[in-house]
Amino acid sequence: MRTSLLRLETEMNQQQIAEILAKPYAQQLLNGSEPARFAYDGLDGDPRVIPIGFWVEGDQIVIATVPKAAKVAALRKNPKVALTIDTGAFPPKVLLLRGTAELTTVPGVPEGYLIAGHKVMTDEQYPGWVEGVKALYDEMVVITVTLTWAKLLDFETTIPKAVEDLIKEKSAG
Repeated sequence: MRTSLLRLETEMNQQQIAEILAKPYAQQLLNGSEPARFAYDGLDGDPRVIPIGFWVEGDQIVIATVPKAAKVAALRKNPKVALTIDTGAFPPKVLLLRGTAELTTVPGVPEGYLIAGHKVMTDEQYPGWVEGVKALYDEMVVITVTLTWAKLLDFETTIPKAVEDLIKEKSAG
């Protein structure tokens, strides 16, 4: 019974995910300049979390990387991933995401990668960065994450369930 309850809490349909992603705070995080924290299991079975630039295509999160990156081999073995995008300001805004990664090798540099890079630099820095990136990468691996779960915490209208339960417990008793 406990396993069934846990499964219900972690499974969502695409409409539920889309509703969360459409919320203003989620849109702010998805379109802002903060990097995502990208979690996956390494080939040795140990978890990894790395900051990474990303862009959004529909309800998918997209990342591009070097073909020989350690995460590429690891994701081919186990495509389950998690991402967190959050703010440092108080109260924090946090978008928690889980999904499955699909990898595709593409020639050159994807346009989305360039757009994502522009979010974190000045207009003056951008042309030189683009020139360097295009000279460096003959090909990239595009990691497309199809989301299976999403949660938005704004600490104004939504808080972690454990904190919500504690508040209810304290007020009841």
